[in-house]
Amino acid sequence: MLGRAARGTGRLLLQSSRWPGPGAGLAPAPKRCSSSLPMNTMVLFVPQQEAWVVERMGRFHRILEPGLNFLIPLLDRIRYVQSLKEIVINVPEQSAVTLDNVTLQIDGVLYLRIMDPYKASYGVEDPEYAVTQLAQTTMRSELGKISLDKVFRERESLNACIVDAINQASDCWGIRCLRYEIKDIHVPPRVKESMQMQVEAERRKRATVLESEGTRESAINVAEGRKQAQILASEAEKAEQINKAAGEANAMLAKAKAKAEAIRLLADALTQQNGNAAASLAVAEQYVSAFSKLAKDSNTILLPSSTGDVTSMVTQALGIYGALTKPHAAKSPEVTPPALEVPKCPPPELPEADQQNSS
Repeated sequence: MLGRAARGTGRLLLQSSRWPGPGAGLAPAPKRCSSSLPMNTMVLFVPQQEAWVVERMGRFHRILEPGLNFLIPLLDRIRYVQSLKEIVINVPEQSAVTLDNVTLQIDGVLYLRIMDPYKASYGVEDPEYAVTQLAQTTMRSELGKISLDKVFRERESLNACIVDAINQASDCWGIRCLRYEIKDIHVPPRVKESMQMQVEAERRKRATVLESEGTRESAINVAEGRKQAQILASEAEKAEQINKAAGEANAMLAKAKAKAEAIRLLADALTQQNGNAAASLAVAEQYVSAFSKLAKDSNTILLPSSTGDVTSMVTQALGIYGALTKPHAAKSPEVTPPALEVPKCPPPELPEADQQNSS
């Protein structure tokens, strides 16, 4: 109870309750009966966090502070007792229309404190009723400025606007509103069903979007994996070809070195005594061996005229070798190999059928 006024000593006071008619849309606050005011016993003890307003001969005299106080009997009278504690007031449920023409049932809780006991006693008849009505009208005014969707998202800003409006109006009453909190918001059943359908549709939409994004990310990851696999495969093939080429080059180089070493050793051997004779023998052996392999890989062969004379074939091979070694002997006069007598072989005679085909 914010203000307790007495019309006479020992008389119970009822707060003034001027409520609007049934069609006003405001729920009346319950009437409360205050206890009797303290009597002037000349020596008074004021409790902590209370302010007693004293009138002398019907006019305001002073405010008694907590502790020991002295008053003059019959002249001084305690007219109001104000509590300086924080007071909680339930704002009754009321109807309000939003910007998009949706009717809501909304209630709240108001927290206030008396800052000036003098203004709270003489500035307004019933401070609690006045603040409650101001909170209700401000709530309806603020709800009419926003849509239904913003009511649930902007509750904090809505509460702050209501507190500012109450403080501007209640400054002359000595009351300060600390905060206002919305308790419950009741939506009509049909609007509630539509909101649930909207929420479900939004969730399905988000699920579809997330699923499509997941499919896209999966496809991107698969393509990226294939790309990386192809890149790695191409790099592996490139490295394999490089290694293969390097191996072949090393093999060719090793073969060339080995062949060069063999040729050098053979040249050194030929410069020794009887080297040409040994070379002639080796050439003859290879000639005979090559002749023995004729007609093994193919049916078409070319035979010399003297196939039955082995001696003439060996002599012919040695003659070819001697003709090849003559320039080398001319360049290196230090070692003169013995000359080999190569008999001149008559030209091969072709059969009559071959002569006719050639003609």
